[in-house]
Amino acid sequence: MAKLYFYYASMNAGKSTTLLQADFNYRERGMATMLWTAAIDGRAESHAIKSRIGLGADAHRYDAGTDLWDAVSRRHADEPLACVLIDEAQFLSSGQVWQCARLADEAEIPVLCYGLRTDFRGALFPGSATLLGIADSLVELKAVCHCGRKATMNLRVDAGGGAVIEGAQTEIGGNERYVALCRKHFREALGDPH
Repeated sequence: MAKLYFYYASMNAGKSTTLLQADFNYRERGMATMLWTAAIDGRAESHAIKSRIGLGADAHRYDAGTDLWDAVSRRHADEPLACVLIDEAQFLSSGQVWQCARLADEAEIPVLCYGLRTDFRGALFPGSATLLGIADSLVELKAVCHCGRKATMNLRVDAGGGAVIEGAQTEIGGNERYVALCRKHFREALGDPH
């Protein structure tokens, strides 16, 4: 029985690296995969999915209007897929997450989603909230705060390194815009707004 997986973590935990390693493992064994990532993240120049340690791969890009059930089902009919891997899964809509569940349940294709659990305010992303609610398997990947504790939060910072407490939920960026912190240091950086 195929399952829907959600691998979640803060920034810098190796989500994309882990996805790319899983993809390599399937392909090394001669199995077909289909990779997806959010169209909103246009930072990668040569590869749609790129890890901070330099690994990369081409991928399909989804946006709010993408019907994952239809796109994956059509590809699966032409070439049976062993697995679907989705990076930046926090940007999936709730409906797209349910499409991923349908792919696992009806098409019998394992769907592995990788993404952030929360935004820079500590609030769940819609895609992450649905994945946390319905995924068959939840796997937390670990990142490390500067203090050595497990980093679970994503602090948005300005050009000077100061904490940003307001703004749109989604703002694409890497180490120049976000710092992974434990909850204690996240609260301290924000002046304990909670």
